[in-house]
Amino acid sequence: MLNKGKAWVTGDNIDTDQIYHGQYLPLTDPKEMAKHAMEFVPGFENFTRKVKSGDIIVAGKNFGCGSSREHAVVCLREAGVSCVVAESFSRIFYRNSINLGFPLLECEGISEKVKTGDELEVEPQSGLIRNLTTKKEIRGKPISGLELEIAQKGGLLNYLSNQKGDEHKDKKR
Repeated sequence: MLNKGKAWVTGDNIDTDQIYHGQYLPLTDPKEMAKHAMEFVPGFENFTRKVKSGDIIVAGKNFGCGSSREHAVVCLREAGVSCVVAESFSRIFYRNSINLGFPLLECEGISEKVKTGDELEVEPQSGLIRNLTTKKEIRGKPISGLELEIAQKGGLLNYLSNQKGDEHKDKKR
């Protein structure tokens, strides 16, 4: 699960209304949702016109705070963001991301070590972040255990489907 792309650095306390504003909640098409990703984050108003597939959001503390809104994860993924690296995440955004199979990585001080435009390689399962622009390696806190299994299966529903399949196979033996 290697993620490679340009960094988009933002600050602390980016809430779900900034990532995906409540006025767009009636939208159900993920492609339409993607058009509004990050548009309420100061400095990111044109994000969806500039983001490229594979790009990476780098954030400060408490990324995804606010409302429990899966839309925030969906719009980022559909806009082409390959993962988010932050100093910390709100619990509900973190959980929604894992459940939807969207890669995250916590890394202390990351928003001070990376600049917007830096090319990054991120391995959430190992916690390794390579800044290809500065040639520096940074260590984050890897996801592991059940969270890693869920992410590798593409989300909670896929994970549970595989679990049911495995139980069915065991019963046939």
